[in-house]
Amino acid sequence: MTNSLDDRYSSSKQILASRGQSHVLRWWEELSLPHREQLIHEVETIPWEMIGPILESSDLVSPSSDVLDGLAPPPVYPHMPAPEAEQEYEEAKSLGCELLRTGRVALFMVAGGQGTRLGYDGPKGEVIVTPVGERSLFAFFAECVLAARVRYQAAIPWYIMTSPGNHERTVEYFESNAFFGLPKQDVSFFSQAMLPAFDGQGRLLLGAKHGLALSPDGHGGSLKALVAGGALADMRKRGVEVISYIQVDNPLVKPFDPLFIGLHKKTGAEMSAKVLPKVDDLERVGNLCTRDGRVVLIEYSDFPESLAHERNVDGSRKFDHGNPAIHAFSVEFIERVVERSFQLPLRRAKKIVPFVNDEGQLVAPAQPNAVKLEMFVFDVLPLADRVLLLEIQRADEFSPVKNASGVDSLESAQRDLVRRAYRWLEDAGVSVPYDHSGEPGATVVISPTLALESADLAAIRDRLPSIKQGDSIYLQ
Repeated sequence: MTNSLDDRYSSSKQILASRGQSHVLRWWEELSLPHREQLIHEVETIPWEMIGPILESSDLVSPSSDVLDGLAPPPVYPHMPAPEAEQEYEEAKSLGCELLRTGRVALFMVAGGQGTRLGYDGPKGEVIVTPVGERSLFAFFAECVLAARVRYQAAIPWYIMTSPGNHERTVEYFESNAFFGLPKQDVSFFSQAMLPAFDGQGRLLLGAKHGLALSPDGHGGSLKALVAGGALADMRKRGVEVISYIQVDNPLVKPFDPLFIGLHKKTGAEMSAKVLPKVDDLERVGNLCTRDGRVVLIEYSDFPESLAHERNVDGSRKFDHGNPAIHAFSVEFIERVVERSFQLPLRRAKKIVPFVNDEGQLVAPAQPNAVKLEMFVFDVLPLADRVLLLEIQRADEFSPVKNASGVDSLESAQRDLVRRAYRWLEDAGVSVPYDHSGEPGATVVISPTLALESADLAAIRDRLPSIKQGDSIYLQ
């Protein structure tokens, strides 16, 4: 029998009082019934076992710190194999293709973010990412899935993790675009969990009189969300063995890389990660390392400069393996770690969070005023008994859309899409124009439906148009 709202209120009131959080219900008497339901639901879903120790900590705002003793560079498969490893790479690529052909690979995309920093009011996946062709991030990735389904003649399922703030809008976007030509039953959406923010004294913040100030629990919550949202069970029914994990903001990523998928399977890895050489010693990317025989990732903000500047005997950077957030997981591994009730570390960050003050007024601070909690998926790495790391080339696979302009921006991603198209066209023997500064003289983007990789263009060389100075072409 379901408890009445009054009973739930009494229970929540006792729990909050025992934890010094009675202020959460201070506006109860003036709330409407729907708002009361919302507030009680949010209180009931607070994971006290996770956040309780932090709220009671004497040092609320310090981020989780990593143990930095004993770090060493990890073993990495190079982008290009040594002569003696060429056969292994070929075998792995063949295995990856076979896994794709037999429907044993699924795509898992993390897409809970908003496009606010890009000047867009909506899910980041709706942002137009191509400088020509008007393709949003979601549409561009949909073309990747369509192309892979055609190439491998397989019903490759696509699972998209949203957040409560953009879930409904994301589903509506796909529906209004007829799922971009994909079968509706092969595209699934589920939302990640939320965690409450709190102030420097450990008091939970209200985002409204009838609701907590909540934020998504980070991409680290994606594994539990796979289970809670039913995606993992669906994968099992379909016979999926390998999950290709990507984030929505990197249009250059290769969601279906047979070499990466094949190496992951061939080596018996439980979790795999692509790595890229860092641009400089202090690049703001996570550093993949080993410690006590396990692969770990140390965030750039926690990585000592002394290690960042360290060199090998030949002068090369010792810790040179940056994290582009491209992974592969075995389904069995996710089942194992989630079923044993694992808990990833809660990372803390000081952020600006609008909140309702003691007078009931909504305050929009100008400076960071709150602590947000989130989990990072790379913290799963040490739980894997075997990890595979594969080096990639940044220019071909990594150009994230984080900002409106500058480094890691919409502007730079569009530039890199064109630059990659130029390289692929030249590899296929197509002449392309450049401007006086050596940059592409035409705006050209290659649709994944035309080519998933550079080698695909060679087979259709005769169908490719000539490219002239000033052209704007979306090749598909």
